[in-house]
Amino acid sequence: MATLKAKAPRMVYTTQHFVNNCVLVPRKFAMATHSAATERTYKETFDRSTNKRYADSLIPHILHLYGACATSRDFDIYAADATFEDPLMCARGVKQIKSAFYSISKVFKESKIVEYSIKEHMVAPGKGEILIDNRQYYKFLGKDIDMVSLIKLYIEDGKVVRHEDWWDKKPLSNRETAKMPFLGRIAEMTRRGSMMATHLFMRFGKDPNV
Repeated sequence: MATLKAKAPRMVYTTQHFVNNCVLVPRKFAMATHSAATERTYKETFDRSTNKRYADSLIPHILHLYGACATSRDFDIYAADATFEDPLMCARGVKQIKSAFYSISKVFKESKIVEYSIKEHMVAPGKGEILIDNRQYYKFLGKDIDMVSLIKLYIEDGKVVRHEDWWDKKPLSNRETAKMPFLGRIAEMTRRGSMMATHLFMRFGKDPNV
C-alpha cells in the first residue's frame, strides 16, 4: 500500500498577521486565540492533577476500612448522609457506616484488600465516580476466603455520598435490578435488617478506644 506524504505550507507569524496564501489574521484575534488555548491547557492540567490527588488521598482510607484498622478519621471521607451497601448490609449515615466496617474485626480474624486498580470518571473537581476493581482476602474460622469485588464510590463536593461493594462484580439486588421486583424488595429489607442488628451490636457506631 502506498503512503502519501504531503508537506504542510510554512506559516510565518508576525505581530500583525499570518502570511499563508495571503490570509491576514488581526493581532487581537491571534492574541485571543492564544489566550484561550493557554487557558484550556491550564484547565485540563489542573483537572487531571486534582482528580489524581483526590484519588491518592482517598484510597488509604478505603484500605483501612477493609483492613479492619480504621479510626474515626477514616470516615471523614463520607458526607453526613452518605450510604454504604453490599450484599449483606445497607447503611445510611456515617454512624451506620462505622458500625458496618468496625464489625469486620469481630467476624474475621484477618481482612484486607490485596490487589486493586482505579478508574476515575470525574465530571468536575470533587464530583464524579471512582471505580475500584479489587480482590479482597478474609480469614474466617481458619479458612482463607478470596473474593473479587467492584467498589463504586460516588463523589459530590469532595465527599463520598454513596459507597457500593459489588461482590463478584455483580450489581446489588434491589427492585430495579432483580428480575422480580418483589424479590428485590425482600433483599433490600433483609440488608436493612442486618444493618440495624449490626448497628445495635456495635453500639450505634461508637468509635473504639485508641
